Order: sequence, then C-alpha cells, then structure tokens
Amino acid sequence: MNNLPANSGHSRGRGRGNKRNEELSQRQGPQLGQPAQTSAPRQPPVRTESESSGQQEQARKPTDLGSAECAEGDARGSVRGRRVLTDVVHSRPSGLITKAGFTGRKITVQTNYYKVQKRPNWTIYQYRVDFSPDVDNTRLRRGLLSEHRQLLGGYIFDGTVLFCTTKFKEGTNSSNVLELVTKSRAGETIQIKIKSVGTVEAADNQQFQVLNLILRRALEGLKLQLVSRNFFDPQAKVILDRFRVELWPGYTTSIRQHESDILLCTEIAHKVMRTDSLYHVLSKVIRESDDYQAAFKREVIGVIVLTDYNNKTYRIDDVDFVSSPMSTFNTKDGDITYVEYYKKRYNITIRDYKQPLLVSRPTEKNIRGGVSQLIMLIPELARATGLTDEMRSNFQLMKAMSEHTRLTPNRRIERLRVFNQRLQQSQLSAEVMKSWHIELDTALVEIPGRVLPPEKIVFGNQKRYLCDARADWTFEFRNNSMYKHVDIKRWYVITPRRNLREAQEFVKLCIRAAGGMKMHIAEPRYDEMSDDRNGNYSQAIDNAFAKDPQIIMLVMKSPNEEKYSCIKKRTCVDRPVPSQVVTLRTIAPRAEKSGGLMSIATKVVIQMNAKLMGAPWMIELPLKGLMTVGFDVCHSSKNKNKSYGALVATMEMKSSERYYSSVTEHMKGQELSDQMSLNMTCALKAYREHHGALPERILFFRDGVGDGQLYQVVNTEVKFLKDQLDKIYKSAGKDEGCRMAFIVVAKRINTRYFVNMRNPEPGTIVDDIITLPERYDFFLVSQAVKQGTVSPTSYNVIHDNMGLNADKLQMLSYKMTHMYYNWSGTCRVPAVCQYAHKLAFLIAESIHRSPSSGLENQLYFL
Repeated sequence: MNNLPANSGHSRGRGRGNKRNEELSQRQGPQLGQPAQTSAPRQPPVRTESESSGQQEQARKPTDLGSAECAEGDARGSVRGRRVLTDVVHSRPSGLITKAGFTGRKITVQTNYYKVQKRPNWTIYQYRVDFSPDVDNTRLRRGLLSEHRQLLGGYIFDGTVLFCTTKFKEGTNSSNVLELVTKSRAGETIQIKIKSVGTVEAADNQQFQVLNLILRRALEGLKLQLVSRNFFDPQAKVILDRFRVELWPGYTTSIRQHESDILLCTEIAHKVMRTDSLYHVLSKVIRESDDYQAAFKREVIGVIVLTDYNNKTYRIDDVDFVSSPMSTFNTKDGDITYVEYYKKRYNITIRDYKQPLLVSRPTEKNIRGGVSQLIMLIPELARATGLTDEMRSNFQLMKAMSEHTRLTPNRRIERLRVFNQRLQQSQLSAEVMKSWHIELDTALVEIPGRVLPPEKIVFGNQKRYLCDARADWTFEFRNNSMYKHVDIKRWYVITPRRNLREAQEFVKLCIRAAGGMKMHIAEPRYDEMSDDRNGNYSQAIDNAFAKDPQIIMLVMKSPNEEKYSCIKKRTCVDRPVPSQVVTLRTIAPRAEKSGGLMSIATKVVIQMNAKLMGAPWMIELPLKGLMTVGFDVCHSSKNKNKSYGALVATMEMKSSERYYSSVTEHMKGQELSDQMSLNMTCALKAYREHHGALPERILFFRDGVGDGQLYQVVNTEVKFLKDQLDKIYKSAGKDEGCRMAFIVVAKRINTRYFVNMRNPEPGTIVDDIITLPERYDFFLVSQAVKQGTVSPTSYNVIHDNMGLNADKLQMLSYKMTHMYYNWSGTCRVPAVCQYAHKLAFLIAESIHRSPSSGLENQLYFL
C-alpha cells in the first residue's frame, strides 16, 4: 500500500525507510533530539469531550470558504466538496395536526437564536472548477481563482465547487466549459476550467448549505481562526500555564429553516489547546518505560491529533518504528524524504531524524474520495488532542477550566450580544452579508414556553412530596421511608484485611441509615482477604456466591479499572449476584471530609435496595398498561469496531417495580434493527409472564442517535421494530397491532434558552418557533443546575400511534425523568434511557460480554 504524508494531495507513493534508519530504529531506542520548534505559531486544539471512537475528525469537517477577498496567504486547508448540513430527514408522522402542548404555566423564554430578517431571493449557480495541470493545494487553488475576481464578483469556493449569483457565459467548445488562463508564481501556465453543474433555488434545502457557507465567510471578518469545524478567538485565549493548556473561546453556528423563519443558532464554544506534541509523549515513555515501543503505542493509538501546518485532524491507528523522517516516498517529481517534503512544502525543519512515523488509515470517506493510502505523520508535528484520563481526573485542572467554560445565563447572553455586534460592525462581515442580501436581527429570538406542573414523589405509606424548583428530594428520605424496600438478611462484605475496621464502621452507618427509612439490614458476614489482588476478589466472590447471598459489597482501596472489571465480570457473568462496589476514599474519607458520610451511606442503601428490586420512590402515573423502554449504544473500549446496544424496559409501573434489561453486541456498520426487535420480544415476554397480558401502550425512548443516523433510524429501525411488534400483538389476538410512540432523545444540542436572564425551571417546555417543521419535536429542561447554563434535551417523536396528544407525551416524558434511582432528583433524559446508557457503558468498558440472564429483572448495573 502506498503511504503519503498528511495533506500531500496527489503526491502519493510508498514510504521506504533506508537501511541506516532501519538499523537505528531497531536499537534500544532512538536518540531523541530537542523538541521541534515548527514554524506554525498556533497551539493545537482538542475537544473537551471524549473523541468519537474509530473516526477522524477530518472526515466530519465541513467545507472551508474561499472568496475573491480571500488572501493567497490564508493558511487554512479545506476538505473539498463537504456539505455543512445533512439532508433533511422528514420524521413528522403523517396526519399530525399539532405538536403544541397546553398544560402548564405560560412564560416567555429567550433563546440563543437570531432571526434572518430578509429571506434571500436569489438563484445560486453552482460550478465545478478543475485546474490543468492539477493543483493539489487548496490555498493555491483559491489564490489562482481570485486573480479573476473582476469576472467572478462575490463567490464562495471550497477548492472544487464554486457558488455565485453570476451566470457565466460559457465557452464555445463542445464541453460547454468556461476556460480561464493564469500563471503560477513559478511562471507555469495553468488552465482553469469552470463547468456548470446546476443551480440552487431559494426554495431548495441546499440553500441552507450555501447560507452556512456565507455565514462562515462573514465570520472571517471577526478575525477568528477556523479550527477544525468552528471559529475560535486566539486573541481572547485563557492560558493555564500550570497545566500546559490554553482555552480558546469561540462560536458554533448553524442556519436552518425553523417553524416559520430562517434562524441562526449561535452557541458559545471552547477549544482546549494542549501544548504537547506526540514527540513529548515519546520522550516521556522512553525515559519511563523499559519497552518504550509498546508503551508509546498504548499512549497514542486511537488518539486524535492535529497537525498545525494544515490545521487537520487525524486518528492514529499504528506506529511505524521501522520508518523515520528520512524514509522516502515517491512523487511525480521523483523520490523525496519526509524531511525534504516538509521543508519544501511548509518551510518546516524536522529536528529529530530518528523518530518513528505515526500511521493514520484512510476513512471510508477518504477512500470514496480516491485516497486509499496510509497517511504518515511526524510526532514532532502532531499535537495530541483530547483530555487524557489523567487530565480528567485532575480536579484542579477541571476546576480551573470550568471557571471559564461554565458560563452563567447572563454571561452567555452578553457573549451572544457581543458576537452579534461584532458581526454587524465588522466591515468585511457586513460587506459579505450585504452582497448576498442577508440581514440578521440584532435581538435574540423570544418565544412562548410553558412550565409543566411539578411532579409528586410518592414515598412509603403513600406519603407525597411536591417536587420544587431544586428538582431534588434527597433530604426527604430523612423523614420518609422508601416506596418499597427489600430487607437484606443475607449479605457478604469482601474487604482487604487491613481495611476491615473502615468497612465495619461504614456498614454500621448503612444499617443506621436503613433503619431511618424503615428498612432492615442484618449484620453481614465479612470475608477478609490477605491483599487486594484480582485473584483474591474472584475467590472471595466464589466463596460468597456458594452461600446464596442477596447482595455482595466489595471494598476497593482506590478506583482501579482492572479490579473493577474483574469484580463485575465475576458478579455479572460467572457468578450472577447483585454487587455493590465502594472505595475506601468514599467510605472512610479524611477527617475534614467525613461530615457527609451519613448521606453517602443513605445513597448506598437506596442503591442496594434498587438492585434488589425495591423501589426507593414512585411517581403518579395516570396510564395503566404502559411499558417504557430505553435504548442506548456504547462503543467497546477494547475493540473500536464493536459496540453494545442495551435495552431497559419497565413493567406496568402502577403495579410493579420490576425492570427487564438485555445487551447485545454488534460490529461497526451493522444495523441495530435485529437486535433491537429481539430484545423487545424478550421484554414483552417478561411483561406477559409478570402481568398475564401484553402492555396496552409502549413508550420507546431511543438515545445515541446522531443527525447522520436519523435517516437510518426513521426508515429502517422503527419500521422493522413496528412490523415485528405488530406480529406479536396480532398473534395474541390484538388485530390493531402494537400502540407505540418512538422518540429519539438528543442531549448534545446547541439550543439554549433562558428566563429573565436566568436558567429556566425544571419542566420548562418549548414546542414552537425554534422547533423544526419536518419533525414532531419539543425541547424540555428537566433538571436544575447549580453552575453554568442548563442544557435542554431534544425529543423527536418519529412514530406515534399511542393515541395520546402532544401534551400528554410531553408530560409523560417529563415524569420519566424522575425515576432514575441512582440520584434522588430529576435527570436530563427519561430514566430508562439513563439506565440503558449505564448498562451499555458497564458492558463496553468493563465486562465486554453479555451478562447472565439471571440478573435481567434487576437493576444490577446501577
């Protein structure tokens, strides 16, 4: 397979390490030089959230912009022909009259949207641009085309596709192509061929792709820097020297058609810029590890890196220790070393000739675009992105970052106001908007919203608590018993011998806390291990399991993924028994932090009760015969091509506290339809065994769906699931089939809304104006936050024949956010979604195989 350096365009060839460097790389370790000082002044961006496994950010990056005003010296790269928006997926059920609810207190909310005042009324002509001889550098292509700005007028050019409002008079040759001639800096004559490929009418959905491109062009006037997909402001960066990290503030923007207006959504974003390159990582592992090659591979494989010189991101799939920067690859001008290539192409001097090369495999999208070669990267020039686990566990770092990233509503609104002001007042930005006849409102869009009535939380003896704006009923357990408790008569506590005293003290607190909630917990039997090796935990679990305990508590000295994985594999697969893992730091904190120990004991007791099919609390449900279902997917931490889909279903909640759960694994690219319908068939079987009949209605919440997967879910998953369920219902004598609502739940959205410059109360619903006309959707804020701005959750109803109106679906969705037993408060998504995520995450991170069917009716994964 041919190898090529990052962004080498059409210069493809085979990477060949010469003999001297092969010998060097096979020694004890490369003699590393000083860290490279590249010519690129920027620091690398990283995402604050975990990177999507198995995907390059590059493959998802939208089209960059070019225009007549774009300077040839612009250093931004481009991925050609990329679309900004995915195709519109029409998921609104046919026959839907209204998606607006009516219950609740009416309020006015302010959103992070601006109205596009003047709807564009133009026809955009689309052209394909080719260069002969070919020019593989997008920046150079833009520069060459900009020499003809007099002819072109205002335009958008991404390196291949040209959009403009001018209809060119095409050439007279047979191919009907407009041909222009220009000269390169080297004096070479280059022919530019511009061929019409169609038009974009104002009524077309594709106009929003163009509108977003125009907006991005206008954003250049704010002196922002395009990093990957969004614009950031390096001038306003926050330097956290102590952690070798910088924070760049910026904006995420999107223009699309909403219910009646074209709206611009603007969200405040931040990029975390790390100053370390992968060369620093290599230097560190050479100093600290005996087998530096294996250690370096462990550190970097799967990591997303950014290369400063072309501002692109790549996923590292392997490390080639045989090759080095002195290895060669062939080009149309002959063989060239990577050292020579980077000096010639980017004027970058590679300092260490002995470092290995990083390997990035082309994505499916790269291959479709004609790039099938391995991409070779230089550690000196590749910046590690993403926060490492070590960084995430650094409380000081995360706290320092949150001070700048968690904006209160009033600070966020002020930042949005400043953004709009800059966009209106920047000369370049204003000229771009004016030339395309686009005008933005200066005020944030204000819309009607509603606050749903607060829910009543039902405790033991039918005592009710009206949930207030805190959406938290932790303190209520001091005065109330649990709705249903299971007394614990037989249980084991497994602990290292040296920690026996701390474990006993904590168990006493648990027994006391349970007594306050009218739950009886007997004294446990203790199994003291000589040390905390994995084998000892396994043996102790085997011994305890033989005595048929209701639950096992295991004490770990400190959080340890390997030990936790060993324990959970044993208790969820080999010896199926509910287990409660606690760490010494939690149950025996330092004296100054021991004040909240009773609260911790109370939460542990609530959790153990839920795992034993008890119910800490309940809500008032008006419907009988309702099954709620949650489904989510998590990628395996061991195999990036493998994922686990988890389904969690309630039984009839008015008469039962039982759940049903199952997990199936699937490979990358495999459809989930089969597994989902198989899991649902098993859930219905469990329901029928428990209640003697099938549920009258099914409310299905599907999490883990990105915009790019929505088409697949709407057109394959739901139809297949509905067909399978209808067969089951018809075979049971219900000729009308299954009555089901299927709702896609999305948390990672850019929509925010505020009430009087403060966070909205839990239960605040928005179902008009900023929703989408092609969807049956609404936004719901279900939880309260103490820091920053609360994020609403998007609910998209893509199938519904339950017979309930929009108002009842909204209220049911809100009710279900009160039923997550790991937290005595509301959560951001319906509880069954959170349970499904918890189960999928446990299997994907720790167990990596299907759990025992003996636990399928218990919330053992809490």
